[in-house]
Amino acid sequence: MRSTIRHLLASGVLGVALVATALPAHAATSPAVVFDSGHLDLVDVAYEAGALEVGVHDEDNDIEYGADEVKLIVKRQAKVTVPADPAFAFLGTPGVSKVWILPQIQNSNLIWPGIAAEEIEAGVFASDALTLSVQSVSGPGQLAIYTENAVGQPTILADSGDGLPDAITVTAGDHSHANWAFDKAGTYYVTVRATGTLAATGQQVTSDPATFRFVVRA
Repeated sequence: MRSTIRHLLASGVLGVALVATALPAHAATSPAVVFDSGHLDLVDVAYEAGALEVGVHDEDNDIEYGADEVKLIVKRQAKVTVPADPAFAFLGTPGVSKVWILPQIQNSNLIWPGIAAEEIEAGVFASDALTLSVQSVSGPGQLAIYTENAVGQPTILADSGDGLPDAITVTAGDHSHANWAFDKAGTYYVTVRATGTLAATGQQVTSDPATFRFVVRA
């Protein structure tokens, strides 16, 4: 389980955690924690001990996990028809194709996916800016991450359908939500990394890759 330094100090298990971090990420043998609803920061970026980290934050219970510790279920209820608007053609044929969407606006029956850098203090990174790189999507179909404005028009943040990597700008201290859309049922593996330039030294730091597993129900 991914834990911040402040949480570890509070719980008195910092020494154990430091030993655990020396183990390779794939060494975890415990069953995956399964989520099919609730408020999750699917991509939670933190900067600790000189390193960027990417994990999952269960907002409802304030618990943090490594990406490899969770399985994310996209329920059948997430399946909708692509809006009948040419602006949504990146999802399929407008008004015809089906797509599974974890929505930008909360639906209590589904995962509400967030992207967060709330644990990163202002001034640590140049312009308080980090880049989240969606590096690869492996699965039966495509993944698109996008937002919709007040009049329902989309802004594409990442789209595996037109090639990757794609870069999403994340602001230190920020927390945002977007739509995560899958165009076929099945299991997907989505790999991301975070990068930023330290304000004090100009050094660029990059997280280890984090791979998330999504299971889209037919």
